[in-house]
Amino acid sequence: MLAKIALLFFGIALWHKGLSFYGYYLLPVAWVLDGGLRRFRQTLNEPFVIGMLVLCFVLALGILWSDDPKLGFKVWRRYFAFLVFIPYLSLLNKERLPWAIGGLLAGYLGVLLTGIHQWIIMNTQGIPTLRLTYLDFSAMLGIGIILTLYLADISKNKKTKSLLWFLAILLLFIQFNQNARGILIATLISSGLLLLLLHKKEIRTLLTVMASLIIVIAVFAYTSTSFHERMAQAEHDIELSKLGQYDTSLGYRLALWDVGLHGIAERPLLGRGTGMAGSYFDKTIETYKSGLYKELLKFSPIYHYHNDWIEVGMHLGALGLAAYAFFLQSWFRTLRIHRLTPLGAAFMCFIVLLGLTDVFVIFRQNLYLILIITAIGVTWQKAYGLTSVQTENYPV
Repeated sequence: MLAKIALLFFGIALWHKGLSFYGYYLLPVAWVLDGGLRRFRQTLNEPFVIGMLVLCFVLALGILWSDDPKLGFKVWRRYFAFLVFIPYLSLLNKERLPWAIGGLLAGYLGVLLTGIHQWIIMNTQGIPTLRLTYLDFSAMLGIGIILTLYLADISKNKKTKSLLWFLAILLLFIQFNQNARGILIATLISSGLLLLLLHKKEIRTLLTVMASLIIVIAVFAYTSTSFHERMAQAEHDIELSKLGQYDTSLGYRLALWDVGLHGIAERPLLGRGTGMAGSYFDKTIETYKSGLYKELLKFSPIYHYHNDWIEVGMHLGALGLAAYAFFLQSWFRTLRIHRLTPLGAAFMCFIVLLGLTDVFVIFRQNLYLILIITAIGVTWQKAYGLTSVQTENYPV
């Protein structure tokens, strides 16, 4: 019963910073009492678990050549949040699936309704009461769209299929009215990839589905005031950047990426050490390119590099980049082994594209969300469907 409550509670609590703190520790306690340590060797059979352990080990190893690992701790420690997947997956079985799914749905739908209320009634982006920015909320919508499209496609019931398609379109409509440009683009490309993989052998169906999606996107893009404003702002930011003004959303990112790539080039193999990424920016912009970016600290203090690969590369160089690539590849392998290849490819595409303009681990709630979906999907396939391990051999 403790295991069921832990799974249910975590799905709801992940959206609230205070509650998720308790959920994060309740899972390991339930895991230990449930005999999870004895099953740990079995859990290690999942490539995703190996990938996250390697990434966390390399990140911890980087402390050895860091001048002050406490710097930037708020960012780099979040990579260790992936480890919550281990107790969550280990606790799951066929009997506990309804509890996990119930917690996931209750939490997601509750936050979705709150976000709709904030958008329509309060005219506010994101959900301030839950400390969810418009970026967090848009990422949550993107993950929901990808999952809903996948479930709609595999559903055999026509009413359920229609309901899921309606929900996916509704989520996309809401996302078009959020101010997150990069995440919206990541959602659209990932959704297109998902549909392509699902119907690649059915050309007529693929063309019909793609045409319908393009029409929906065109209508939403044309009617969304928020979308037009963000596109106009992007054009304005580009023009200012050409004039040497980088105190804009896009200009700030361009400056961060420029300095970050310069820092990686200086120490390409091992990086500057875990925790040193942010402090390097503060020290470098005073002299880099004759102080071109030195006024940016007044615009916004450096928090992270708004790019997964530059962030990891600054900390750990090529070693860290290899570990992060292995981590993502291991994640995909786990989903592929359990016959979730299209969903896995779409999720990895979404994470990689989101990581081009932001750092994925900063989206704490969405990190937990996609981990829960992965664990539930793996357990569902074990309980109700054959895995690819049982049907065919995939190369490592």
